[in-house]
Amino acid sequence: MANPSTQSTTSQGSNVSSLFAALVIPIAFVISVLVFIFIMGSGSNFVDGDPTKEAIQGNYLGIIHKGGILVPILMTALLTVITFSIERILTLAKAKGSGNVAAFVKRVQAQLNSGDISAANAECDKQKGSVANVIKAGLKKYQEVEKQGGLSKDQALLAIQKEVEESTALELPMLEKNLAVIATIAPIGTLLGLLGTVLGMIRAFAAQAHAGQPDAVQLSQGISEALVNTAFGILTSALAIIVYNYFTNSIDSLTYGIDEAGYSLQQNYAEKH
Repeated sequence: MANPSTQSTTSQGSNVSSLFAALVIPIAFVISVLVFIFIMGSGSNFVDGDPTKEAIQGNYLGIIHKGGILVPILMTALLTVITFSIERILTLAKAKGSGNVAAFVKRVQAQLNSGDISAANAECDKQKGSVANVIKAGLKKYQEVEKQGGLSKDQALLAIQKEVEESTALELPMLEKNLAVIATIAPIGTLLGLLGTVLGMIRAFAAQAHAGQPDAVQLSQGISEALVNTAFGILTSALAIIVYNYFTNSIDSLTYGIDEAGYSLQQNYAEKH
């Protein structure tokens, strides 16, 4: 059974992470609305200082503001991806511990092969990552079944395997936390961008219809403002896809290290007994 203190620490970390996730999106939305109204919507970005008129040529803040009501929503999505990306980078850096994970696993394997369990434990204390936490739990169970005696070889191996699996189950949820939000934003960003563009073009063509006289300059400007949403949506989705793939690959590397070390632990016990 996994260490109760580890379970308590993991539970506390999970609660903090859940609270953080619940606050990020509302705070990002408030910031986005304030930026949209007071910075992008500032009169200095528009002709004659009037936000109802067209943006000053080359003033991107004014041009983005003209993208309409979906702009702050897209900004919220972008800020959310950036915030969760930073949080995941810090979490995974802590989970990797100090030094290279693959080199750490090889050192532990060498110490196991030489029968030096104490050195392997010391190596885990020095590394201080998720892989080290799982291996240390497995090493503890390894020593327990050796001292306990009375267990068959298969029962002892099963006990070690179960301990490694339980410890892994405690570590993985923290590593994968908030990735679902990033994965959800990836397709939604593009769809929101396209929706904003369609609504903007509808407004542009409707304005031309009411004017009676086709004005190529005004129509081009309206389409340009409408495409702001597409650009924002694509940027948000592209960033979300890139960071999601990066984080999943990093987690897979850690999981592989855990599996490799757990297998080595069982193999070592099987060879000794």
